[in-house]
Amino acid sequence: MNTRDRIIRTLILAVVGLLVGGLAALWSVNREPSPDASGSSSHQLVATSIGGPFNLIDQDGQPRSEKDWPGKYKLVYFGFTYCPAICPTELSKMAEAVLALTPVDRSKLQPVFISVDPERDTPEVLKNYVALFMPELVGLTGSLEQVEAAKKAYKVYAAKVPDEDGKGGYTMDHSSLIYLINPEGQAIGMFKASDSAKVVEERLRSVLEAK
Repeated sequence: MNTRDRIIRTLILAVVGLLVGGLAALWSVNREPSPDASGSSSHQLVATSIGGPFNLIDQDGQPRSEKDWPGKYKLVYFGFTYCPAICPTELSKMAEAVLALTPVDRSKLQPVFISVDPERDTPEVLKNYVALFMPELVGLTGSLEQVEAAKKAYKVYAAKVPDEDGKGGYTMDHSSLIYLINPEGQAIGMFKASDSAKVVEERLRSVLEAK
């Protein structure tokens, strides 16, 4: 499949994913966990063991680390460009939430997509892919060792699953969480696939407008 066909396919899947996500949000709107006595919820937490240093390469072939966005919050998702549905759905959800923010709040936030499939996700592939979602989205890849280190820092699971046709192809089985990381490098929010774009947007507003 050439790059043009893959981009068209991804756009179609992203639209379908948004429709499915919207229906899921309607179904789950009354099922969100209520804040406990301390005022925290599943989207408001401090997890100092999640996140940390990384050294990767962006979609322009430039070295990148967590230090490249000083003073900014990061919204981070791990996935891969060949993902048939969940990755474009989650990145579309991220984009919807971020693009709904004011320009001032958007300037305080850096969205990041980290590939768990560096063998196929070269900088060139990432460049075409991240452009589908939002202008400020940075795509990161690197060597297997660099990606493994980033996965370990964020407690991300990802593993190859061989295609059943026996031709040597594969897909990636991976965890699917969107991480909100504060400027100090701590995770202060994690969003599940069942969380709607509105949930992400409201959490971002509460954090960024207070900054």
